[in-house]
Amino acid sequence: MTDAQPEQLQLFKWGLIPSWAKDKSIGYKMINARSETVFEKPSFKKLIKQKRCLVIADSFYEWQPLGGKKKQPFRIGLKSWDLFAFAGLWDEWADTETGEIVPTFTILTTAANSLVAPIHDRMPVILEPDEEKLWLKKGINDQEILELLSPFPESEMMVYPVSEQVNSPANDNPAIIEPVS
Repeated sequence: MTDAQPEQLQLFKWGLIPSWAKDKSIGYKMINARSETVFEKPSFKKLIKQKRCLVIADSFYEWQPLGGKKKQPFRIGLKSWDLFAFAGLWDEWADTETGEIVPTFTILTTAANSLVAPIHDRMPVILEPDEEKLWLKKGINDQEILELLSPFPESEMMVYPVSEQVNSPANDNPAIIEPVS
């Protein structure tokens, strides 16, 4: 859902490709944007004021290093398992070879709350339901935006380890997101 069309769900490509980018490969590096620097970085400073979006999800994953190359994936979501919205930024990029207009997005991150911190030092910005309209509101000032970019309350979240099979998109099976011990 974008600030331009807040009443409509749309399919966007994850990995922001700014409209001015010459090459789409930049999108692979821009899946996340640090909320602390979003007003300064050239790729984000216009978008934070003009092109905000909601990225709907039921959970997210982080990998905890276990030593060596081994990592344990964790599924993190709300205790209620309700859908929620990440704070995102979007843009449209014109492919010079095909002329195709490619809508893309990035997810804003913040410091991890105390639930996520043992796994990773960052987490996506999750908006409270009553903050979602404000995030999409045209004309919102910088201070109002900054106040929304804080860690989600850990008391409303849950986390559990899942199978390493989540590491591959080829593994399309609901059993891989069940808790493992």
